[in-house]
Amino acid sequence: MRVCVLTDKPDHPLLAAAASALTEAKHRVTFLNPDTGTGSPSQLVAPDDLADVYLLKAHTPRALALARFLEGLGARTVNSAAATGLCQDRSRIAAVAEGAGLPMPRTRTLDTLSEVLHGAELPESGYPLMVKSRHSRRADLVARVDGPAGLRALAAEWSDEPVVLQEFVANSGWDHKLWVIAGEVFAGVRPAPVGAPPDGARSTPLVRDLPRTWTRLALRTGDVFGLDVYGVDLLDRAGAPVVVDINAFPGIRGPKGAPEALAALALGRPRPGSPAYEA
Repeated sequence: MRVCVLTDKPDHPLLAAAASALTEAKHRVTFLNPDTGTGSPSQLVAPDDLADVYLLKAHTPRALALARFLEGLGARTVNSAAATGLCQDRSRIAAVAEGAGLPMPRTRTLDTLSEVLHGAELPESGYPLMVKSRHSRRADLVARVDGPAGLRALAAEWSDEPVVLQEFVANSGWDHKLWVIAGEVFAGVRPAPVGAPPDGARSTPLVRDLPRTWTRLALRTGDVFGLDVYGVDLLDRAGAPVVVDINAFPGIRGPKGAPEALAALALGRPRPGSPAYEA
């Protein structure tokens, strides 16, 4: 079987380990950076030389265009271009989540952050709140603001940035990251992107068995957004999980069994020893 990984980081630990597992099983693995050169998708991939599956790790506009081109030729992509593109737009994520009844913070969209400088769009209450770039990308905007003055200062720096204003969820200072690969859930804990862990704690809490409500929420999120490989960031609000971010094919690092699960997904079969395999 021939597997092609669409990425600009072929040395990422998850991708490298999955590729090694596939190669050891006598499958062919290649890597392709969709942002190489300036040509059209047909110049990157010949229509008569398709791989059996494409793993869409890259999320750039050129990567999505290439994935759509490949899907149009009948190629299998993981995740799909549509699902990946949806997860790059935090405004669309919030709308889809609300429609599906997923617990997410209240979210409001601004065409540009500079709108708050004109007064009419400036919230006078409801602080603190989170300000995030509408379009998820490397080095995007994620900031907490505690009042109108802070929002104006941020708007002066990011004036042309399309943003979402999101209800701030009081939390322990730790993000619970649930990564899902073909229905198999892996968990990790990371410091929340805004605000330090309590009391200056430096050690990461141990990940113990999560409540079933948390894992069920992660799996339902994948169903709603049409994802096979994804991450869900959860915060604990009064004992109940709240989804604060959804990422298509994130950079998963650390969980035992994740590379093998990704290799099995590429082959279209469950990983031996996984819940799906045992079922």
